Amino acid sequence: MANITAKQVKELRETTGAGVMDAKKALVAADGDMEKAIQIIHEKGMAKVAKKADRVAAEGLTGIYVDGNVAAVVEVNSETDFVAQNAQFQSLVKEAAETVAKGKPATKEEALALTTPSGETLEAAFVNATATIGEKISFRRFAVLEKTDSQHFGAYQHNGGRIGVVTVLDGGDETIAKHIAMHIAAMKPSVLSYKELDPALVHEELAQLNHKIDQDNESRALVNKPALPHLKYGSKAQLTDEVIAQAEEDIKAELKAEGKPEKIWDKIIPGKMARFMLDNTKVDQDKTLLAQVYIMDDSKTVEQYLDSINASVVEFVRFEVGEGIEKKQEDFAAEVAAQMKN
Repeated sequence: MANITAKQVKELRETTGAGVMDAKKALVAADGDMEKAIQIIHEKGMAKVAKKADRVAAEGLTGIYVDGNVAAVVEVNSETDFVAQNAQFQSLVKEAAETVAKGKPATKEEALALTTPSGETLEAAFVNATATIGEKISFRRFAVLEKTDSQHFGAYQHNGGRIGVVTVLDGGDETIAKHIAMHIAAMKPSVLSYKELDPALVHEELAQLNHKIDQDNESRALVNKPALPHLKYGSKAQLTDEVIAQAEEDIKAELKAEGKPEKIWDKIIPGKMARFMLDNTKVDQDKTLLAQVYIMDDSKTVEQYLDSINASVVEFVRFEVGEGIEKKQEDFAAEVAAQMKN
């Protein structure tokens, strides 16, 4: 049996990221052969990954890397928030973002096959991280954005990297692009404009808004307040020319019934039509970037602000760690009771 030295253990650890005992055991099993020991570590890592495959990894970080006219956003998951603060994990997230930005893959499979700056594939990097960190570490998703020389990237990460946003702005400058990215981080738009909203989503969101109105009306009835009307529309996509024309006719009929002189209708109708548009685009205001009130200037929507500076958002990506992942709900009382029983 070969005499295993501390220098060999150190070298194997630096090469593979394995723990001290794992490195020593691998060297002993390989009779001191470094290449065989590395292979053993990798095989052991794969075994650890297989055991952790069914675990839920819903914590982690986003990573952003800008390389000239290319930017990448990635989400890397861990099982616990504690591991997300690990220096090795954070380094992996940065490396993944850089690798994706420089490789510009089209699919997750292509991304995992890319070679990282450290010389291994991205897939191998995640396998090794899972083996050495001791939790399931997964590469969940990525996005690659490109711009022209005259356009600007706005990159922003919030809450320690749990939210990552990149915008592409035509016109304006990098500061404005970053401000728009900050708005997106805070307000969570899902698409750029009403034209991109799924009609089924609009229908569902409108139903939820009217359900909330029903709940509010129950409270209003208790204090003898008049009931609020249901919303007929939720998005500008639903406001056809016919709908808008009918709304204007309804306003005129209302003004006539109120006895307002017809000569002043032109001064009243624009304000009432603006209110009609506001009341019937609630889904847009929640889900679309351009219809939201701009957090840097609440007198304007994002679209109005951008128009005022002759700029426009070309596209954006917003990742929030764990969104859409069903997390395991721990019943700590039951767990304690079970331990006491045993």
